[in-house]
Amino acid sequence: MAISDENNSNSIKPTNFGVTGGLEMGNRKFGQEIAHNRRALGVINQNLVEGRPYPCVVNKRGLSEKQEIKEKKQADPGHRPITRRFAAQIANSQQSQAEEIKKSNPSISNSNDFGACIFIDDEQKPPADQPVPMSLEKSEPMHSELHQMEEIEMEDIDEEPIMDIDSCDANNPLAVFDYVEDLYASYRKMESISCVSPTYMAQQFDINERMRAILIDWLIEVHDKFDLMHETLFLTVNLIDRFLEKEKVVRKKLQLVGLVAMLLACKYEEVSVPVVGDLILISDKAYTRKEVLEMEKLMLNTLQFNVSVPTPYVFMRRFIKAAQTDKKLELLAFFLIELSLVDYEMLKFPPSLLAAAAVYTAHCTIYGFKQWSKTCEWHTNYSEDQLLECSSLMVDFHQKSGTGKLTGVYRKYCTSKFCYTAKCEAARFLQGNKQ
Repeated sequence: MAISDENNSNSIKPTNFGVTGGLEMGNRKFGQEIAHNRRALGVINQNLVEGRPYPCVVNKRGLSEKQEIKEKKQADPGHRPITRRFAAQIANSQQSQAEEIKKSNPSISNSNDFGACIFIDDEQKPPADQPVPMSLEKSEPMHSELHQMEEIEMEDIDEEPIMDIDSCDANNPLAVFDYVEDLYASYRKMESISCVSPTYMAQQFDINERMRAILIDWLIEVHDKFDLMHETLFLTVNLIDRFLEKEKVVRKKLQLVGLVAMLLACKYEEVSVPVVGDLILISDKAYTRKEVLEMEKLMLNTLQFNVSVPTPYVFMRRFIKAAQTDKKLELLAFFLIELSLVDYEMLKFPPSLLAAAAVYTAHCTIYGFKQWSKTCEWHTNYSEDQLLECSSLMVDFHQKSGTGKLTGVYRKYCTSKFCYTAKCEAARFLQGNKQ
């Protein structure tokens, strides 16, 4: 902090704390001078701006100049005496007041020595040939920094807000409002366990991808005929793939694997479980009761009784909630992801990505343009670019769903029960160069 001497404007001398306890200013003891003029300084304080006394005021003019200062103040409304304010007062003042002060008095020091600022009179301005103190040169950059910070804050305000999708379930104990974020964080860590190698079919000697697709397409129809829960279908497909990854199966036993996987999924998810006799009847009595029970033991032992895994359905419910969708979009998303269950190529995508891509593709199909909100991106942890490859494949499946021999999903979603969802036009603009 530097204080210019009125009697010698070309020399700037630092202030030091003397050993005797007074504040030295040049060759004078400033503390002793205050002691002799204590009453006079108190009177001067009362004549400052708006008549308010300040606890720390420095006025280097002699007492004989008091009347001259008063006359100058009346003649010049913009005149301000030398004052010292605490930094806390400056920090709490409005920015508009700071700009007004700067316009009326451009020689404001931003020095923060001893937690205070000094306001210098207009008549105390240094001459043109005298270098400006560094504390005064920093005032402009600090003002520009404040302006830059204000622009950044305005940009943040303009961004799309992330919606709180769980506050509506705060009073619902079944929604586990307090733990839902931790649950889905755990699901993301576990989903790698539920994934299978996208090339596991290469180790099978008697079955191939086409046979797997026929089995899944048929099980989707069986699932619909028994009117089972969505969770049961996704868990059934997961159990089939994980079992085939570890066990070699001949083609005549492949249908048995599918039936047993659905039986285990029903026992895990359903309240009312189909009996073994019903499954045998559906298979046209191709297998006996003993064969079904033996395959059930083999599958459980092979999977080490691990049937509690996050499937795409778990993430679908969460992402549909984040997208704030209606019933039509929800049905379309399930239609697209069930088409993906049939195709072996989609095993390369993790369950969470499949679910996010299904919701994204359904939204684009209904509204006719690409859109992925900040809320969806936050809760899915996938950007729009990460979903485009999977979404493009889903559009391709949608276009071909009513053709060929594997039309089980298409016929299921062409009924009034599912609001004829399969008949809507596919979002071809998501295929990019494939158009």
